[in-house]
Amino acid sequence: MKPLLNVEIGFVPKMVSMLREGYNGRALRADAIAGLTVAIVALPLSMAIAIASHVSPDKGLFTAIVGGFFISLLGGSRFQIGGPAGAFIVLIASIVDRYGFEGLQLATLMAGVMIFVVGALQLGSYIKYVPHAVTVGFTAGIAIIIFSSQIKELLGLNLAGAEPASFLPKLLALWQALPTFNLSALLIAIVTIAIIILVRKFKPRWPAFLVAVTVASVITTVFHMSVVTIASKFGGIPSSLPAPHLPAFSFDLMVRLLPDALAITFLGSIESLLSAVVADSMSGRQHRSNIELMAQGVANVACAIFGGMVATGTIARTATNVRAGAHGPISGILHSVFLLLFMMLAAPLAGYIPLAALAGILAVVCWGMADKAEFKAMLKASHGVTLVFLNTLVLTILVDLTTGIVVGLILAKLVQMVQRTKDSGQIQP
Repeated sequence: MKPLLNVEIGFVPKMVSMLREGYNGRALRADAIAGLTVAIVALPLSMAIAIASHVSPDKGLFTAIVGGFFISLLGGSRFQIGGPAGAFIVLIASIVDRYGFEGLQLATLMAGVMIFVVGALQLGSYIKYVPHAVTVGFTAGIAIIIFSSQIKELLGLNLAGAEPASFLPKLLALWQALPTFNLSALLIAIVTIAIIILVRKFKPRWPAFLVAVTVASVITTVFHMSVVTIASKFGGIPSSLPAPHLPAFSFDLMVRLLPDALAITFLGSIESLLSAVVADSMSGRQHRSNIELMAQGVANVACAIFGGMVATGTIARTATNVRAGAHGPISGILHSVFLLLFMMLAAPLAGYIPLAALAGILAVVCWGMADKAEFKAMLKASHGVTLVFLNTLVLTILVDLTTGIVVGLILAKLVQMVQRTKDSGQIQP
């Protein structure tokens, strides 16, 4: 009888494999430089993602530190960098709006257990069969929703009430709030975006996000600009990790959170394995899908216990890690250590960061998420592929992420069945 868990090489973390190969001072030096480089990128981005997810900025840092540590320590990818991801903003914000942060912690804990089980049952390899049109559709939809959620900060608007979660009511509320437009906030956002673009073009090795946020913070402080900052809205960030604690358990709440936990599981599995594939293509290595998912599961349980949000493999930070010359998983662990040191030593400085600058960062992230070449390819593809893509995109924007993915998968299967029937000659074109 075949054992349920394969304990051979497929379930050996890449950390163990790397140490078996031998590890020396040169490798440690390379990992330290790469880890510092990625930490500098992750610092402002983690806070921006947290704020957009309707939680305080420190939650993003906790996620990058704790989740990033376990994903690198136990993962099946040599170069994967874990932390909060833009793809989860819409889903997390929805959970927080409905159930509060405690509800998000419980959903994250549930999803962590489920992701671990998916990996333990060796189901990771099946993730690759998710239709490309569905992946492109919900990714583009998420990018549009995230950008719409940043318009308030980009323009410095003051809404009469809470910002609506649904897309169309949100746009209506933002339109009605246009008379409260803050020119200072818009200028800070424009400066932030411009610096990111210029640094990426002329100094690609520089940390564009950190440079942009630093300059925006200095301008805001020196010229006493009337804009919302982290300190004015959140009171700053703590200088240490919170004490570990389990979220409040309730069977009724767990049942209500089950669809959200399943959505986190599905999206987290796709996002992390896509990121691992990107690392493989850049490095020539090969990741282990199932051990990677098991590590993602452990990381999310740990994030829930240490006051974080959902953690997954992050494509941009992982690619930065590879380009920075990382040798192995130690770079990801050091990235978490550096972030913890930044938080311990420089927490008061984070209070000067204007929210308009973080909104500018997310606007750039959204532009990168909505792959224009893929969008055009979907529209030029066969009618069936285009139909799946557009349905997933529209439903993700107008209804929710889970509905977009589920309907997209069902529609993709129906299109595939029709195409097979047509190819067999039973249906005449």
